[in-house]
Amino acid sequence: MPVWLREHSWRQTLSAVHLSLPLRGARATPANIFCSEQYLKVSIPPFLFEAVLYAPIDDTNSTAKIGNGNIFFTLYKKEPAMWDSLTLANADKEKLQYLRENAVLKAQEKAKEETEAKKITKQEHKKYALEATMKLEEAERKRIEDLKEKERQKVTKELELWKNQQKDGDKYKSTQKKGELHQEIEPLKERKNEKMNKTMIPNEGTSKTRLKSTKGCHDSCSIFSQNLKEEQLPAPRAAATIKVNFTPRVFPTALRESRVAEEEEWLHKQAEARRIINSDLSELEDLKEEEKNPDWLKDKGNKMFAMGDYLGAVNAYNLAVRLNNKLPLLYLNRAACHLKLRNLHKAIEDSSKALELLTPPVPDNENARVKAHVRRGTAFCQLELYTEGLHDYEAALKIDPKNKNIEEDAEKIRHLIQGTMQSS
Repeated sequence: MPVWLREHSWRQTLSAVHLSLPLRGARATPANIFCSEQYLKVSIPPFLFEAVLYAPIDDTNSTAKIGNGNIFFTLYKKEPAMWDSLTLANADKEKLQYLRENAVLKAQEKAKEETEAKKITKQEHKKYALEATMKLEEAERKRIEDLKEKERQKVTKELELWKNQQKDGDKYKSTQKKGELHQEIEPLKERKNEKMNKTMIPNEGTSKTRLKSTKGCHDSCSIFSQNLKEEQLPAPRAAATIKVNFTPRVFPTALRESRVAEEEEWLHKQAEARRIINSDLSELEDLKEEEKNPDWLKDKGNKMFAMGDYLGAVNAYNLAVRLNNKLPLLYLNRAACHLKLRNLHKAIEDSSKALELLTPPVPDNENARVKAHVRRGTAFCQLELYTEGLHDYEAALKIDPKNKNIEEDAEKIRHLIQGTMQSS
C-alpha cells in the first residue's frame, strides 16, 4: 500500500503558485513526477502525493526542482487570480476520477503529438540532407566531367602533334633512302656497261653452261638459306594445365596470416548464439523479424519503462535475454523495473548478473557498473539489509567518487546502521 504524503507548504501570487513537498529520505527523479493542467502526481515508492488543483495551470512552462530533500514546484496560472485553496474542494470521487483519467489521456495525446512532430521534423531534416548531398554530388560530378573533357582535349592535341611529327619523319626517311639507292645504282650501271664492252659476242655453249651453272648456284643457295631459316625457328611449346589446390577455410584470409585460437572462439560463439535462437524457435516463430532482435527489444523496454509500464518492460527484457543472455544492459534495465515493482530479490539477482557480465572493469563500462551497484544496494536497503547495501554504495563511490547523490545516500545508510545498532 502506498504511503500518502500529507505534509506540504505552498504560497501564491496572482500569476504563480509555489509548492514545497518534502521527500522524507526518498530519492526522486523527473520520471517520478506527472503534471497536467489540473492534476499533479508525485510517485516515489512507497510514497505518493496526488492533488487535483484549484484551477488550470500552464503545465508547459511550470517547473520542478529537486534538491535538499524537497521538491519545489513553480506552477504558473493560466488566468491571474488568487486561489482559495491549493486543491479543488468539495469534489466527489467520481469527479476526481474523471479529472485524473482526463489528465492522463491529455498527457498521452500530447506525447503522441510531440512524437509525430519530432518524426516529421526528422523526415524534413533527412530530406534536406539528401537534397544537399545530391547537389554536392551533382557539382562534384560536373567538376569531374569538366576535368575529363579538358584532359581529353589536351591528349587529342598531343596525339595530333605526334602524328604530324611522324609524317614529317617518314617523309624525310623516304627522301633519304631514295638518294642512297640512286647513289648505289649509278656505279652498278657503269660496271655493267664495261663488261658488255669487253665481251661483245659471247660463245653460245659457254653462255649456256654459264647460265646453267649460275642457275644451279642460285637454286642451291636458295635451298641452303631456307634450311638455315628453318633451323633458326624454335619448336612450338606444348600446351598444359596446372591445377592449384587451396586448403578449405571459413575465413577469407590465408592460414599463415590468421589467428587460429581467436577464429575458433568466434565460431564457437556464433554456434552458441544460433543454438540459443533455434532452441526456442517454436515459441518465437510468430514474432516479426524486428522482434527477434535483442537491441530492438531493449529499446522497446526502455520506452515502456519511461511510460510507466514496468510489467511490459520486464516482458520485453525477458524476451531479449532469451535471445541473447550476454548483454549486461538487459539485466541492468530489468533490475530497475523490478525495483519499481518491489520485486527486490529479482532486482538483486539481475544487478549481480549485470556486474558479472561487466568484466573486465574498463572506463567504458564505469557508468553501467555504478548503476548496478546502486540498484542492488537500493534493493538490499529496502529489504532492511543495510550492511550489504552500504557495501554496494561504497563500491559505486570507488568507481565514481565525485557523485554527490551516491555519497549522500551512503551517509544516510550509515546513520540508519548506527541507529539500528544503538537501539539493539
